[in-house]
Amino acid sequence: MRAHDVMTEDVLTLAPDTPVSRIAALLLDRGVSAAPVVDSHGGVIGMVSEGDLIDREKAGTAHEARRDWWLALVAEGEQLPPYWADAQNRERTARDVMAAPVITVDINTDTADIARLLMTHGIKRVPVVLDGSLVGIVSRADLLKVLAAEPAEKTEPAHRSGLFQRWERKAPALAPVREPAHEPLFRAADFRHLVGNFHDENARHLAEQRKEALVRRQEKVQELIDHHVADHGWHKLLEGAHDAAARGEKEFLLLRFPAELCSDGARAINAPEPDWPRTLRGEAAEIYQRWHHELQPAGFSLTARVLDFPNGFPGDVGLFLVWGDAEG
Repeated sequence: MRAHDVMTEDVLTLAPDTPVSRIAALLLDRGVSAAPVVDSHGGVIGMVSEGDLIDREKAGTAHEARRDWWLALVAEGEQLPPYWADAQNRERTARDVMAAPVITVDINTDTADIARLLMTHGIKRVPVVLDGSLVGIVSRADLLKVLAAEPAEKTEPAHRSGLFQRWERKAPALAPVREPAHEPLFRAADFRHLVGNFHDENARHLAEQRKEALVRRQEKVQELIDHHVADHGWHKLLEGAHDAAARGEKEFLLLRFPAELCSDGARAINAPEPDWPRTLRGEAAEIYQRWHHELQPAGFSLTARVLDFPNGFPGDVGLFLVWGDAEG
């Protein structure tokens, strides 16, 4: 519900120069505890409540007592001028005792927001304005009536003020408030979407890993192509083969390299084909040449095998120096 649904339209208003005695009489006569103070254009400039009258009356009495003492001291026993007497006897007005500034709400303000406003600021009522002019007031009692009332269509009052009729012509029709439909916490489609996201992310991750691995293999291939087997390195390989034989092994891995180092991607080695040595490049080709000239005449064999098959394709290749079983 909105402010215009619950507000009191017949509001007691006060002019800024309304005497305090008149304010008290009006509040008693209308049976209300407060009234807004409005200017000549209907704008709310303050609020006067019973509490303001009582508190300000006490404060005014004390102030007047102090003023009388001060004036008597200045006059030194002489009669005061007429305008001083008028100042003493002037009755205070709404402007003197009103609380200002005043919190107001628009006619379309939701009643829940009005309730929060009253609680937050510790006030009992709030004026309702349209285009800056007072059109009603909403009090705590008005909100309680809403809570206590049975749900029913709000009947339109028989008489409307001209200002409120002007609002009815200007204000757009309020859309009916619909209760939100109950939605399930989870849907199977949401779960399927999560599964799809997981697989998509996993596929992207695997693709990145393959790309990084390919870059590393290409770098390794280039390194092996550019690298040459020096005598010192060759002798270390032979020492390793010697130690392997001492451990009872019959072969020794001389070099492990990516299949891409072969001109055909190690297809001839995987077949195997007899001319597989022709596909070797770089360091693998140099090791083959060293074996062919130095170790083959001494009875050593050289074999090549594909060591793994990532994604079904040759991965790394190994060149093995073989000496086999002892002749018996």
